[in-house]
Amino acid sequence: MSLKVELKPGESIIIGECVVTNADHRTRLVIDGQVPILRKKDILTAKTASSPAKRIYLAVQLMYTSRDPTAHHQIYFELVRDILRAAPTTWPFIESINNHILSGELYKALKHAKNLIAYEAELIDNAMRGKNRLDDGETSRKSA
Repeated sequence: MSLKVELKPGESIIIGECVVTNADHRTRLVIDGQVPILRKKDILTAKTASSPAKRIYLAVQLMYTSRDPTAHHQIYFELVRDILRAAPTTWPFIESINNHILSGELYKALKHAKNLIAYEAELIDNAMRGKNRLDDGETSRKSA
């Protein structure tokens, strides 16, 4: 079965280990075969992987697009160890990603890594709201 992909002008896509960037006109590609494919919106770089969960996503992305996914396992497991130390509640997300990696379902692992990124953002948001409440309480006590 073929995959049909439409690219806007200037849009990029990863096909296997290659980055394909569309020129100046809308383009429709038909891709046959078994090869990893990622659209630009799903691609992270070392520069854009700015949080622990995003770095885990990047490690999984590298596994997905690599001919030898095991080459990225060590860094992945180091990142997992670090995030679990800092936020043990991420375990269900990590477990799901791990299960997909172990069963060779790297695209599914990548999708579950997006859930980890969303959960991390929620944790950070909750922490910031808690900090703001503490800061507001401190300001109230100083005013009194």
